[in-house]
Amino acid sequence: MVNDQQTHLLPVKTPAQVQLAAAMGFTDPEAGWTQFSKQLDLYRSQVHHHFQQLLGSPESSRDQNADSKTQNPMDAVWQGEVTGETAAAILIQAGYKAPEKVHQLLTRLNEEPATQLLSRTGRTRLDLLLPLIIEKAGGAHEPEAVLRRVLRLIHTVLRRTSYLALLLENPKAIDHLVQLAAASPMIISQLIRHPLLLDELLDSRTLYHPPSKPQLEQDLESRIAQIDPDDLEFQMTTLAVFKQINTLRVAAADVTGTLPLMKVSDRLTDIAEVILARVAQIAWDYLVKRHGRPQTQLENQPLKQGFTIIAYGKTGGFEMGYGSDLDLVFLHTGIPGTYTDGERPLDITTFFARLGQRVLHLLTTRSQAGMLYEVDMRLRPSGASGLLVSHIDHFTEYQQATARVWEHQALIKARPLYGDPELVQAFYRIRRQILSRSFDENYLRREVASMRHQLRKAHGAESPAQFHLKQDPGGMVDVEFMVQYLILRFAPNHPRLLDWTDIVRQIQSLIETRVLKENAGHVMRRAYLGYRMTAHRLTLQEKPAVTDSSRFKDVRRAVTLFWNTLMKTTPPENETDR
Repeated sequence: MVNDQQTHLLPVKTPAQVQLAAAMGFTDPEAGWTQFSKQLDLYRSQVHHHFQQLLGSPESSRDQNADSKTQNPMDAVWQGEVTGETAAAILIQAGYKAPEKVHQLLTRLNEEPATQLLSRTGRTRLDLLLPLIIEKAGGAHEPEAVLRRVLRLIHTVLRRTSYLALLLENPKAIDHLVQLAAASPMIISQLIRHPLLLDELLDSRTLYHPPSKPQLEQDLESRIAQIDPDDLEFQMTTLAVFKQINTLRVAAADVTGTLPLMKVSDRLTDIAEVILARVAQIAWDYLVKRHGRPQTQLENQPLKQGFTIIAYGKTGGFEMGYGSDLDLVFLHTGIPGTYTDGERPLDITTFFARLGQRVLHLLTTRSQAGMLYEVDMRLRPSGASGLLVSHIDHFTEYQQATARVWEHQALIKARPLYGDPELVQAFYRIRRQILSRSFDENYLRREVASMRHQLRKAHGAESPAQFHLKQDPGGMVDVEFMVQYLILRFAPNHPRLLDWTDIVRQIQSLIETRVLKENAGHVMRRAYLGYRMTAHRLTLQEKPAVTDSSRFKDVRRAVTLFWNTLMKTTPPENETDR
């Protein structure tokens, strides 16, 4: 400070030492520096003590004990100082069942070119970290598998040794990492793709407690507010990071039992809704800034935007999983023949087409932090050949005159995620109007059964020894199609059947209206939730939604029997025994 220098080093020359000591209150020219140094050492010792109690790292504790290798035998195993039966005995005592596999994993990592090219600091950090990981993984249920997953991550971050330091300086982070690796290889794959998420392992208060939807909105708002509105690339990266962080929190809470299945899907759906709303607003601001505002109206009343995003499928039904895409339909209420009011005006159709394209671009383009979501737009009027953004009047006309039964089935799970409140309510009225129309019972049954047959033929399990949880007879889609069939058949007489978009509450509505007998409804709900839970767990293990055919045998038989009775179909020979 005296010489206007940015330095943290104490002076080494006597005049400067005397001057600093005097400035700190030690004015004795002869003993001032000694007194100052003793007091400074006392403060440093106190701070160091509290640091060690709260955040002490294995690295710092080992620095205090040069003979630490004798305390942790995993050092000798990692360094290759013990081999053969001695190393095997150490690993078996730590919990490993196949020490030869552990030896192969460690040898492979040690011989990796990236390991060989580490700097001295990086190598030191790795040598201190690996014994801790080996020791922690040994306590897992399947230690060899857990160690292999964690080492995949370590290999990914080897050249970015700050991540090694992060783990080394935060022992609890290692505990969390091993716990998550034991529970789900999917989580480790997520960390490998996005190592920045390792920061989330530092605080268990946020790691295992995903935020509510209002908290998500507030967090994203504060992140976006700090970015230049014209910096689209940084906005996309920020959105992707936001998604990755919060998805990891949901997964961590999921695998540790903090969140039940229904809440997991709710939280993942919340993340998608918050991101989608922000993406739509970014796209809207971009178009309006360049071309001005469009003229829109609904029932002769002007709207602020006149644009809405409708979610179908899992998003519409609050059933999102970790890899779910978004089934979307875009609608607008622009006044035909008008133009935007900017310096570079666009006709209404072009403006909303570009708005839809902009939303898709933001959702599907890969940034440095990955892509937000895959998007499926095939449920829009006329499918892939239809307009990207339809006028709400055209959507209504299409649903009334052209849409097929399977499109009405899809509409049962549809709900708006973004848009003017007036337009959102208008969509709900249109949905209710369309789904309340009467169908010929035989025609409806035939159409639903035909579509179900096509899906089963295209996506069912390949082997009789397997059961595809979603598509095989008695599976999840059978339950969904029966619920949708019953809603389309009885909604004209029971409007409350259209109150919900998720299967579980739809089943409850069918029971309460006595369309569905209580016993049958409970069987369907139990089957559906059991299938969803199992498929969900398989996703966390990075496995397809296929299980052994012996599982759920009684449940499948009950669902299949109900399907055959309701849809008046005869199952192929031995179908229910698969």
